[in-house]
Amino acid sequence: MLKPTCQLVSLSFNLCRFMVWFYLPFKVNSNPDEQRLFEDLMNNYNALYRPVGNFSDKLLVKMGLVLSQIIDINLKNQIMSSNVWVHQEWYDMNLRWDPEEYRGVKKLHLPAEQIWLPDIVLYNNADGDYVITKLTKALVTSDGKVSWKPPAIFKSSCTIDVEYFPFDEQTCQMKFGIWTYDGLLIDFKHINQKDGSSEIPIGMDLSRFYLSVEWDIMDVPASRNEIYYSCCSNPYIDIRFNITLRRKTLFYTVNLIIPVIAISGLCVFVFYLPSDSGEKISLSISILLSLVVFFLLLSEILPPTSLGIPLLGRYLLFTLSLVTLSVCLTILVLNINFRSPSTHRMAPWVKKVFLNLLPKILKMKRPKKKEKESSTLNDHSNLYATSNCINRPEDCFPSPLSETSNNTVDNNHDINKEPINQPYEPHYRVQHSLAVTSLVPLPPPSLMASHHTLAQKPCHPLSLPSQPDLASPFLVSPSPLADPPSTLPAYTEAVNGNENSDYFNTQLDLLNNDCTNEAVEPMLTHRAKARSSFHQALISIQFVAQHMDNLDSYYEVEEDWKFVAMVLDRLLLWIFAISCIVGTVGIIAQAPSLYDRRRPIDVLYSKIAQRMRY
Repeated sequence: MLKPTCQLVSLSFNLCRFMVWFYLPFKVNSNPDEQRLFEDLMNNYNALYRPVGNFSDKLLVKMGLVLSQIIDINLKNQIMSSNVWVHQEWYDMNLRWDPEEYRGVKKLHLPAEQIWLPDIVLYNNADGDYVITKLTKALVTSDGKVSWKPPAIFKSSCTIDVEYFPFDEQTCQMKFGIWTYDGLLIDFKHINQKDGSSEIPIGMDLSRFYLSVEWDIMDVPASRNEIYYSCCSNPYIDIRFNITLRRKTLFYTVNLIIPVIAISGLCVFVFYLPSDSGEKISLSISILLSLVVFFLLLSEILPPTSLGIPLLGRYLLFTLSLVTLSVCLTILVLNINFRSPSTHRMAPWVKKVFLNLLPKILKMKRPKKKEKESSTLNDHSNLYATSNCINRPEDCFPSPLSETSNNTVDNNHDINKEPINQPYEPHYRVQHSLAVTSLVPLPPPSLMASHHTLAQKPCHPLSLPSQPDLASPFLVSPSPLADPPSTLPAYTEAVNGNENSDYFNTQLDLLNNDCTNEAVEPMLTHRAKARSSFHQALISIQFVAQHMDNLDSYYEVEEDWKFVAMVLDRLLLWIFAISCIVGTVGIIAQAPSLYDRRRPIDVLYSKIAQRMRY
């Protein structure tokens, strides 16, 4: 059992030896000259000390930035995130060699962890690492020049100016400096800096820049500064890179500005909506709520700064003021629209301004009122004429003398003239007044039959002078028509007046003296009943007519108030439309970037953008 196992182990061992022997000739060896150079350079090399021959010597360190991408600009937290390559150059005297000794090796890549590195930090770091975290290899030449280009993502603080948002330009600064050594030990300069000048017009390399979808790079200057701090007597040197960015406004124009302009236009059309629709206040409140939503959105985007009001914020405040004012004025218009004569009296200046002056200026034509039909006018005139019989009964009852004068009553007839003995024949004048003819009672047939017989008696009232009685059943409307009375109490006063009462008393005295009461009692009874019936009918008719006229006047005044509200609406429509246009143009036109015709430099210098274009 043990013999086969030992043979298997021996076979496996021999196989491994054969494979090692077979692959050994194909082993890849490194450049022995570079390996020897690396070992010679790192021998006794200390990365903790400044690489100078004498301690008092000043080491020159140059720096530059290769901007690769603007990752983000956080407006609320005021942070700019950028992807850069930090280009650094200096001379290390401990890393020099003669290329002839190493078979022409002039360059060598050394690990950054094993050589001395300048501790360049980002002074205005906001949320990230102050130093470079990705330590790539450094390129070293035979003369001791060290070139190191590590990539890094920096988050630097950037003061946001919101005055012209969203048509704004922002200038973000990146401040780099040597943290440990002062300006007497290390001379820190920009890699493209010229002698005698501390300003660099193009301080960043944009050849590898990826274009941003939100920002255009307008300028990237750099400057070298020597600052004396209170803690130290020697100066400390820093290099400041200023990146000027101009916002691309298409996104905010489509998503913020155009909706706000549309909402302000709706604010104008509130005054075009009829007051009787009942939706004016609802529309105004809806617009107000939508503006509040945009305000909340704007507050989420912008930083909570009190240094200035953004351009869009000013426009939103302007629109909010218009909407608030439109709500107040709409309430006033609705109050005017629903006024009535029972609660308000229209002032003369209101009639003059809103019914006569402003409609002509605003080109508003009010429909003409319809004229009343002639039959209606005749009916009302007949009523007025009938009521006038109370005051002037001689106009309603023709006398026998009037037959010779086209059946008209002689207004000069005197009651004290001699009695007329001829029979009294009433003369009818037919008027097309349905109200009067249907309400005035007719005389009974028995009275009509005995009319001529009674009239022959000298003591009968028909043989008396032709002064008519107010309650005669043969009362008809006179012609021509009398002027209508002004008020209803005048009629009652006429009915209860002393003129007719004196006349009746005179007639009764004549009857008591010359006649028997039995002959005139039926007539007097009928006259009393007819007088009472006519009086009540006349009051009712006059009340109905006056009520209809009052309703017409009431509705006319209501329509006047409605027209005043319409004129006020039209006036406010023009005022708010002009204010909205002027305010929109006046506020948005303040942005200086609208008049900036400069071409972005990232498009000019970026080779990536040029390749993408073609």
